[in-house]
Formats: sequence, structure tokens, C-alpha cells
Amino acid sequence: MTDFKSLKILDKLSTFFQKANVDYPMMREILELKLTMDTRRVPTIFNESKSVSGNQFLKSLGIYALMGLILIAFLFGDQYIFQMSILYAIVMFIIMTSTISDFSSVLLDVRDKTILSTKPVDSKTINTAKVVHITIYLCQLTIAFTAIPMIVGLFKQGIVFFLLSLIVLLFVNLLILIMTAFVYILILRFFDGEKLKDIINYIQILLSISMVVGYQIVARSFQFVDMNISFTFEWWHVLLPPIWYGAIYEIVLNGVTDSAFIILAILGVIVPFIAILLYVKLIPSFERNLEKLLSNNGKHKQAKEWWSRFWSKILVWSKEEQVFFEFTTRMIKNERDYKLKVYPAIGMALVFPFIFIINDLTLNTLEELRAGKMYFSMYFSLMLIPVGVQMLQFSTNQKAAWIYRAVPIKDANACHRATLKAFLVRLFLPVYLMLSVIFLFIFTERIWSFLITYILVIALYGRICYHVFFNNVMPFSETYKVSQSKQTGSALALLALAVFFGVIHYIMTLFNIGPYILMVVLLIINVFLWRK
Repeated sequence: MTDFKSLKILDKLSTFFQKANVDYPMMREILELKLTMDTRRVPTIFNESKSVSGNQFLKSLGIYALMGLILIAFLFGDQYIFQMSILYAIVMFIIMTSTISDFSSVLLDVRDKTILSTKPVDSKTINTAKVVHITIYLCQLTIAFTAIPMIVGLFKQGIVFFLLSLIVLLFVNLLILIMTAFVYILILRFFDGEKLKDIINYIQILLSISMVVGYQIVARSFQFVDMNISFTFEWWHVLLPPIWYGAIYEIVLNGVTDSAFIILAILGVIVPFIAILLYVKLIPSFERNLEKLLSNNGKHKQAKEWWSRFWSKILVWSKEEQVFFEFTTRMIKNERDYKLKVYPAIGMALVFPFIFIINDLTLNTLEELRAGKMYFSMYFSLMLIPVGVQMLQFSTNQKAAWIYRAVPIKDANACHRATLKAFLVRLFLPVYLMLSVIFLFIFTERIWSFLITYILVIALYGRICYHVFFNNVMPFSETYKVSQSKQTGSALALLALAVFFGVIHYIMTLFNIGPYILMVVLLIINVFLWRK
């Protein structure tokens, strides 16, 4: 196995563990195995479906280091209650979501109980190995994310700022670890293991979305830092940990002696320790609840599928197509890997149109915005369709595709039509309706013809995307491990096609009768292609 530097550092503290009655040689063996397994895990931040090699966790640290550059914007100036509160809010968000998404298997490791407990290893050694393992991860992630900003802070703010930041980061990591554990304790207390896995999946999706839209914060950060901020203490500030640590900087570096700042600073120091004591008392209950992950009691409440059923009655006519529509709907709902790869695109489809509207509002008034054609930013939501349709090929249980040959399918085209319809109804139609309502509120009813034309563009674009990606392939019949590099060119071409549709649509709006001609042409093409 690899000789990890973190273990070499740990060896120097072996006396401390031995005095605590921990079997250090055994703990070290367990840690070495866990760290070796970590090197083979592909972190969520990569979100790759193709096979990779090398230490993926160390590679991901490089990406976190680049992301950490956002923090530099908050190191200029001396309004620490504002700057450092935002800085630590970002640090806590990124590190906590990363911990939950990539290291949930550490905090929720039931293999320790099922495998190691049957061996001559005491529970104290096992639990200590788990805590040390996650501590090593948090230290590496925090160093990667904050190292460059802290070095900049050393030269910009001085040695006191740098040393204070090291101490505060220690408390922040402690708080993050305990908060993450409490999230799991709370969820496992009231829900089953499946619900926990779903929540972890959604946190992974949130992390992926934050990676993409984070640059918008960078673009605006420098505008905020130079502003004069007046801080007025409110009772709810005690519920916001980032403000606790911002107050510590105000006291140490600006000499603030206000009682509100002192209260916030004390909370930042004592709450992590109180949380640790509480966590230690809750460990037995936590370990019992972890058994929920070992069994799936089948307590899956069937969600009301009124949305899919309503649209299936309108869009699906044959009984065979109805079966595949229901099948695809359930697959999209239950396939976690599919959601992890496609749901971030849903976030992008919802966010990007408003990014351009907000940028336009910084230059123009709301009246000028309403009079313009910024509603064409809605075309950015089309980016969801190629991603979602492409992933309909894959499944974690692709071997079950033998069912296509076993069942008497009369018309394979019915399967493909139903699959595309289910995707559009389940994932894209809610996005379209949500954007439409908001855009109607902003741009008034004058965009009705645009919205009708746009839904026809969606139907045509989805049909083209499906034809491109599904060449003699049945839905959910391929493994995610299959390299998709051969489809990269197709995906880029489809994005270019979306731009082409938007340009044509815009040009037709320059003529009074243009939108209606385009509407009729798109309707005829859709009827022909969907029937075929």
C-alpha cells in the first residue's frame, strides 16, 4: 500500500493514542486501508462517467484550490464582520457539502460494524479510526481550499491575521464535522436509509450546481468589499456561525469591545465543544440508527404521480407506449446516477436565464428591460435537453436490458417515443412552466407568441437530440462506465443547433407576421417527425 504522509505525521502522535487506550497499530492499519480506498473514489466535483486512473482525491484538491481563489476578494479592507462572515459562509458551504457528498461513506460506514466487529478489534479503536479518517480528509480539503487565500492574507493583513485564521479554521472544521454528523443523526432518527441516500444525492447535485454558478459571485465580490458596511446586531445573528467568526476578527484586529461582538465570538469558540460533548452522548443512538442502512424495509411511499399520469393521458395514446412512458418515469425518478448527472443541468436551465436578466438590470431600468427582448435568454434552458436525453441511454443496472428481448414488443418506436415524452414531461416541462410564469410577470402578456413558439422548438429540438444519441440503442441499456467521448462532438453540435433556433426565432420576431409563420412551420415539422 501507499505510505501516506498523513500517517507519518500521525505516527508522531502515537503515544497520545496509546495513552487513550487505543490500539494504535491496528488503527493505523485500518486508516491505511481507508485512505487507499479514498484514492480510488471519483469525487463528485469531477462528475465523470468514464473510467479514470490515479489518485482522484488528490486531483480534486487542485480543483478546490482554484475554487478557493474566490476567497481572495474578501481579504481587502478592514470591515471584517462583513468580509470574513461571507468568507467563512463560503468555506463552510463548500467543505460541508463536499464532506456530505464525497465522504458520507465514512461517517455512515456500516462495514466497520459488520466486518471489524467480528475481529479482535475493540469499538474504541474503530470509532477513533473513523474520526481520524474524516479529520484527515477535512484538513486536506481545507488546506487546498484556503491555502492560497491565507497566503495572500498573510502579506495583505499581516501575521496576526494569518495565525488567527489558522485557529478559526480549526474551530470551523470542528463545527462542520459535528454539524454534518447531526444532519445524519436527525435524518436517520426520523427517516429510513433510502431517504438519507436521496438527501445525500440532492446535496451532491447542489454542490455540482454551485461549482458552475460560483463565478457569478466572483464577478460581484469586488464590488461589495469596497462598500462601507454598518453592522447592527439582531437576535438571529446568533444562529449564523459565519458571523461568529467574523466577530472574532473585529475584536482581535479592530479592537472592538461591543458586547454583541463578544457574545458572537464566545459562541464561535464554545459551541463546537458543546456540540462534541452532545455528539459523544448521541453516538450509541447514532450507531443503532445506522442499522437502517443495512436493510431496506421496502417502506417506499408511492409518491402521487398525478403530474405524469395527467400528461400521459394527453400525449400517449397506445397501451404499449403507455407502459414505456410509466417505465421511463419511474427510472428517471429512482435512478440516482441519472439524477446526479442530469439534475445539475436543471439548475443551470433555471439559473442562466436570470443571470442575463440580472446583468441587464445593472445597465438598464426595469422598464427598459420589459420593453426589450431579454426573454430570449429563456433559450439557455435548452441546455438541459441534450444532457438529459444523452443520459437516458445509461443505467447502473444495464444488464437488466435483456427484458427488451424477453417481452413481446410490437413496436420499438413506441418505446423511444414514450421515453422522450416521459423525459420532457418529467424534467423539462416543469422548468418551462416555471420560467414562463416568471417571464410573463416580467415581460407581460406580449410574449405569449414567443412562449408558444418556444414549446414547439422544445419538441423539435428534443426529437433531434434523441435521434442523434439513440442509434440502435435502447433506453437504459448501457453502463455509465462506457466512454462518452465519441458523443462530445454531437453534444457540441446540438448546443450550436439550439443557438441556431434562437437566432432564427429572433429574426422572425423582426417582422409582424414572422412569429406566426414560424409557429406554423414548426407545428408541421413536429407533426411529421413525431409521427414518423
